[in-house]
Amino acid sequence: MGRILVVDDEAKIREVIREYAEFEGHTVREASDGMEAVRLCRDEAFDAIIMDIMMPKLDGFSACKEIKKMRDIPVLMLSARGEEYDKLFGFELGIDDYVVKPFSPKEIMARLHVILSRNAPQTDSQPRGENFQFDGLTIDMAGRNVYVDDQKVNMTPKEYDLLFYLVRNRGIALTREKLLSDVWGYDFCGDDRTVDTHIKMLRGNLGPYREFIVTLRGLGYKFEADA
Repeated sequence: MGRILVVDDEAKIREVIREYAEFEGHTVREASDGMEAVRLCRDEAFDAIIMDIMMPKLDGFSACKEIKKMRDIPVLMLSARGEEYDKLFGFELGIDDYVVKPFSPKEIMARLHVILSRNAPQTDSQPRGENFQFDGLTIDMAGRNVYVDDQKVNMTPKEYDLLFYLVRNRGIALTREKLLSDVWGYDFCGDDRTVDTHIKMLRGNLGPYREFIVTLRGLGYKFEADA
């Protein structure tokens, strides 16, 4: 079970999330604004943060940016708006998931479970990953490193997960639904633009090797390159 920080200026929302999280065995701390959240993260360790965007004093995006400077804590962002720009900006900051209000507490818990599972420390019994070389693109799965023409590229956790999944299944046509299920780890409740947004960000980071990620019109994507 995890130690969770719930950040929202609405006490009722914090109460509902706390109730469901504690029922599942998590330990919960609360903050009513972004500044309080930053202070708590400076002094305490958390396994995940559930944070609203629109808050007084310091908004969720700004708070997330400050927290990421101190600690690499997975973030599940909440928002009353579902614009693609907000999602893209959040993912560029390094958030792990994005949920639009109103939401189901059960959905929040399902997504939280996936975030905690994917960010759990790797044990010796778990696979250590593989290394791949595609022209000037180097992928070190064990170390979670990606190099473009010998220059290290910094990506969000979900971009790494998505790239590694595409590479492990290179040459295979993957639907958006398959990517959502296997990379995000749950039955996604919403549109599949989440995949498209991450692919766009991933291609931007791969630079001259962006063409290795092939768009399959009306279906999804595949990674196509010779190692």
